[in-house]
Amino acid sequence: MTLSVEVQRRVKTWAPPRIDIAAWASTALGRKAAGRELGVRVVGPTESRRLNARYRGRDKPTNVLSFPAADLPVGPERPLGDLVICPQVLRAEAREQRKSLRAHWAHLVVHGALHLVGYDHEDPADANRMERREVSVLRRLGFPNPYRSS
Repeated sequence: MTLSVEVQRRVKTWAPPRIDIAAWASTALGRKAAGRELGVRVVGPTESRRLNARYRGRDKPTNVLSFPAADLPVGPERPLGDLVICPQVLRAEAREQRKSLRAHWAHLVVHGALHLVGYDHEDPADANRMERREVSVLRRLGFPNPYRSS
């Protein structure tokens, strides 16, 4: 059984195909992906800002938000959670950081997926652990270290 991914596009800007998003999230999650369902919602800055303000107290659009699902074993596949991604923010960040848009998308899908399984970056030790995992996963996927300046 593999990770099932559903993508909802609320904006008409470029986003990677579902198969790429699924591969990036599956690689990040490893065995934790088996039999799980992931929702990905691609939104504009207005919706991103509204959700970021409501759930994180930050009144601005953000690149990715992660919403873990309650751990309810229903049916053969169990919900993992949802990622809400704002491509306009991603595009601006990629340009500013001189990264390819595709590489930045991969990084933020990996980052968001790791949040869904308990990774965090609120304190330095947790941040280092999460960053090491992200770099390792992205290397396996053929992407450069997103934390190295270009």
